[in-house]
Amino acid sequence: MGESGVANILAEALPYVSRYIGKTIVVKLGGSALGSHDTTIDDVVICQHLGIKVVLVHGGGSVISGWLKRLGQEPRFVNGLRVTDDEAMNLVVMALAGQVNKQLVAEIERRGGRAIGICGVDGGMLRARQRDPELGRVGEVYAVDLEPIRTIAAAGYIPTVAPIALGDDGLALNLNADTAAAALAAEIQAEKAIFLTDVPGVLDDHGRLISELSAGQTKTLIADKIISGGMIPKVEACLRALAGVKRSHIIDGRVVHALIGELFTDRGVGTMITQGASGRFDENL
Repeated sequence: MGESGVANILAEALPYVSRYIGKTIVVKLGGSALGSHDTTIDDVVICQHLGIKVVLVHGGGSVISGWLKRLGQEPRFVNGLRVTDDEAMNLVVMALAGQVNKQLVAEIERRGGRAIGICGVDGGMLRARQRDPELGRVGEVYAVDLEPIRTIAAAGYIPTVAPIALGDDGLALNLNADTAAAALAAEIQAEKAIFLTDVPGVLDDHGRLISELSAGQTKTLIADKIISGGMIPKVEACLRALAGVKRSHIIDGRVVHALIGELFTDRGVGTMITQGASGRFDENL
């Protein structure tokens, strides 16, 4: 992105910037968007330059699956969660805390930002217990220590977090990146939690985007099976984040400058989920 492109974005954003200066947003970059995340990283760097504190949490499931297949192993999933035995856990650490994490840090630095990559094991930041024996070394977060995040952010860097937690046995556990981002956002009490994925947002039963939902309306759509399949864990992560966050968003990371569009326009993009009632729920349905 050239200097003129940055200048144009900043000029449009200026009326909205004051809302977020000095505040924290948690951005979850989905593994499915890692191949087309150029403008997302640009947007994250722009936010940093504007004085907005960004915590970036990333996935990387496709990279893990690629390594497993190279070793002759077929990835296995139960209810959308990766089955992670001890051997697969070694690959998870290598792929997420190593390859993907450092790739993202390098991209941020190349675009003029400053970032430090960590995972939830570092400093005991994310502590988890085994979620289900059938899933193997897959964790559910029960405690968050924000000291590593605060230290990195205070030094002027973007904390870039791989979703791996420390188990009670002192070994690493694989985390769903959405739930890791939700746990961090709630504990930080971030201004927003933004989940970038490869879908436009939550759709109604006619396939139309629902721009706003309350937590109660979201649960109703799940019960009515309008929200189903892979969208369920995404909206559940949004709901978990609302324990400490004002607004959660699911937006399409494939859209050019989607993050900037969400932050710095009145309508935003994708679906926003809040604790309170939504003004546009009825007209969208």
